[in-house]
Amino acid sequence: MTTAHSTRTATVALNTQRIVSDISPLIFGGFAEHMGRCIYEGIYDPKSPLADERGFRPDVMQALKALNYRIMRYPGGNFVSGYRWTDGIGPKADRPRRRALAWRSIETNQFGPHEFMEFAEELKTEPMWAVNLGTGSIQDAADLVEYMNLPTGTHFSDLRAKNGHKDPYGVKYWCLGNEMDGPWQIGHLDAVAYADKAVEAAKLMRWMDPTIKTIACGSSNTAMPTFPEWDRVVLERTYDHIDYFSMHYYVGNPNMNSKEAVDTDSYLASSVHFDEHAETVAAAIRLAKAHTRSRKDVGLCWDEWNVWYREVGGDGNWEEAPHILEEVYTLEDALVVAQWLSTFLRKADIVRIACIAQIVNVIAPIMTRADGLFLQTIYHPLMMFSQHAAGNSLDVLVRAPTHETRKFGEVSLLDVTASHDPATGKGAAFLVNRSQTEALEVTVKWEDVAPDALTQAWQMTGRDPMATNSFEQPEAVTIHTINPPALNAGTVTLTLPPLSFTVLTSQHTSG
Repeated sequence: MTTAHSTRTATVALNTQRIVSDISPLIFGGFAEHMGRCIYEGIYDPKSPLADERGFRPDVMQALKALNYRIMRYPGGNFVSGYRWTDGIGPKADRPRRRALAWRSIETNQFGPHEFMEFAEELKTEPMWAVNLGTGSIQDAADLVEYMNLPTGTHFSDLRAKNGHKDPYGVKYWCLGNEMDGPWQIGHLDAVAYADKAVEAAKLMRWMDPTIKTIACGSSNTAMPTFPEWDRVVLERTYDHIDYFSMHYYVGNPNMNSKEAVDTDSYLASSVHFDEHAETVAAAIRLAKAHTRSRKDVGLCWDEWNVWYREVGGDGNWEEAPHILEEVYTLEDALVVAQWLSTFLRKADIVRIACIAQIVNVIAPIMTRADGLFLQTIYHPLMMFSQHAAGNSLDVLVRAPTHETRKFGEVSLLDVTASHDPATGKGAAFLVNRSQTEALEVTVKWEDVAPDALTQAWQMTGRDPMATNSFEQPEAVTIHTINPPALNAGTVTLTLPPLSFTVLTSQHTSG
């Protein structure tokens, strides 16, 4: 058995010509659902002394902007399957209060389509709308496209202008429902019934606006008894009518409260499952393409992903903005989130959109109260990847020690991905030491053209995998700037502590 804090060695080989794919900027996306305090008391909080005249809080907006979200999914989630979008338009005093059945809460509709589009514009993020294919009809979906995207001259586009926005919003990305495979979903359908409804909705929506991109529902998680058969059936019936296919998955270390059963080693190897999940659904896409004799490609849209396992009740007791599902994240959660983002880079050829669920308060990287906020542990890897991963995802060669996990067998102690942008010459490497006890001395070598310099380096680490942040200790777990290691003939060597996430950025003179 290896003693605590011993050091072992690993090597990482990078080559800017050995490419997985270009990185879609849309993998750095978020998800805002009318759920708990994500919208109200989260991104929209007019009662807060910190709010501006629109009801947005500059401190929350600043924290969101630093995450550089490129796309934002809205308004649900389970919420959307019972949502009437017309409730959220027009004078606020006239908007109805309704029971939101998905989360047993009261929806005031004070935040609706126009407020969301103003929020997206402020963030400079691409809006991605989900339509209600639960209680909603295909006509409701087409009417929403008319309202959001058509020039004036028809009923719903004129109504948009009457409500204060004459020009079309031009929403490009549209989700055809949400988790329709789940019995918990309002209006749940089997795969054939859902696929047929999704096709008819997509047809009407595209007849309204031929420029839109549509996303069909995949399985809500890999534990569903219908996975991956649901995916196969839906893909083969919808393939010619969609551009993306959705994936959802949440992960956790649910035995953490049982000392004998805790399995942190397996939890810290969760990216093994993430990679396999993406590969399975990608295989279903390839099969559907072959069966339908199609010439087009369909991308993966991983539009719900995160760590979520502690706060799972979800019963709002018919309150406005109930304090539900407010997960507090740990150091180990942040290391898993970093690896999830690495999966998106490793699978950059197939994962083209990804949205973390969610963005504020509800299973989120930012937690607020009326007078302030703090950044959760998972905020930092999100920021690092979103700000520094660009251009091409590199096919990284890693040689590292392994260890045995209960769930996945032998797993490398080192998880690594890297990017290089030929347009700017900027590169980045993202390294997670999964070990709880062993430091790794890692040699990183650029095989083709060495960078001129390592420009910056950051590291997040700690001894306690269960360490968290709070209003009282907002930086108990954070990411710190460290000195970049010395570059010598295209090679650097650095020590990665146990339970650590490290980022290196580099600069090449030319792409």
